[in-house]
Amino acid sequence: MTLGLRQRPEPDVLLVKRSALTPSITSFKPEDVHLVIEVVSDESRERDRTTKSLKYSGAGIKHFWRVEQEEDGKHVVYTFELVPVVRAYAPTGIHRGRLKADLGFPVDLDLDLDKIKG
Repeated sequence: MTLGLRQRPEPDVLLVKRSALTPSITSFKPEDVHLVIEVVSDESRERDRTTKSLKYSGAGIKHFWRVEQEEDGKHVVYTFELVPVVRAYAPTGIHRGRLKADLGFPVDLDLDLDKIKG
């Protein structure tokens, strides 16, 4: 995703407009991105919690989710939505076990990764 000159962060997951998908695409414009998801690790904690969320909100990306692992090994997802007037994110939820949200379409995700371990 390209946010500006020398600003090309690499989010862990992007949800983009279908019209933005072309065979030759190498980067997406912020206006084509509907949701950015960052998965926090020890090495990326500061960037994912502060730096990247500031860049994404400044670029006008409407939804930002941050996935973190809690001390018990379970995952939690923090969800945010852009407040356009101030170009900052407002928290919309803390999700454990299941994530239900509305992004202009319904989202219902089971967050219990133990169910899919083989």
